Amino acid sequence: MKAVVLLSGGLDSATTLAIALSRSFSVTALSVDYGQRHRVELECATKLTQSMGVKDHRVVTLDLRAIGNSALTASIDVPKNRTSDEMQTGIPVTYVPARNTILLGVALGLAESIGAFDIFFGANAADFTGYPDCRPAFFTAFEQLANLATKAGVEGKGRFQIHTPLITMTKPEIIREGVKRGVDYSLTLSCYDPDEQGRACGVCDACLLRRNGFATAGVPDPTTYRD
Repeated sequence: MKAVVLLSGGLDSATTLAIALSRSFSVTALSVDYGQRHRVELECATKLTQSMGVKDHRVVTLDLRAIGNSALTASIDVPKNRTSDEMQTGIPVTYVPARNTILLGVALGLAESIGAFDIFFGANAADFTGYPDCRPAFFTAFEQLANLATKAGVEGKGRFQIHTPLITMTKPEIIREGVKRGVDYSLTLSCYDPDEQGRACGVCDACLLRRNGFATAGVPDPTTYRD
């Protein structure tokens, strides 16, 4: 069976890739260069595919800086040192308008092109509150769309499925799962605002969740932080 795995180069997508491989899928990894300020994560994605034996890694360039209105694609400061309560309140400025809809759309096109009907995405419970396109209802709706809006779907050649294996897992649970499956987390980057050397800031939302995840999981954090 073939599958497309969206691979950002972060902790969650790396774990998702490992899970897809463990289920005996023939994986095509898809990374998207959308003009994100943390584009060094794309280098991590390449290293991950090499480490995990994935031979087909596609990188699509789609510059969302033309849309802007996000701290990840425009000149807007990335929030730092926020508390857990603050992270769970409202939609943060790191939300990229319709990003996951766009990324899944690209993944769907690739899947149809290569004859795959399974798409893996690394959304998880830590993202529910802040990001509307990380919630279970979104993925259910997109799966319905995928089967209505494609030639393969309407001709009955197969049924597209959106797999979100981390959707109910906490960050510590994800890390333990990845360790069990041999993921080298030193090859991943979660930071929204890394420096030119690719070192994580340590204090953005993503870094704080990552640091707490490793600490709670009881697993040494291999991340290089600039502080």
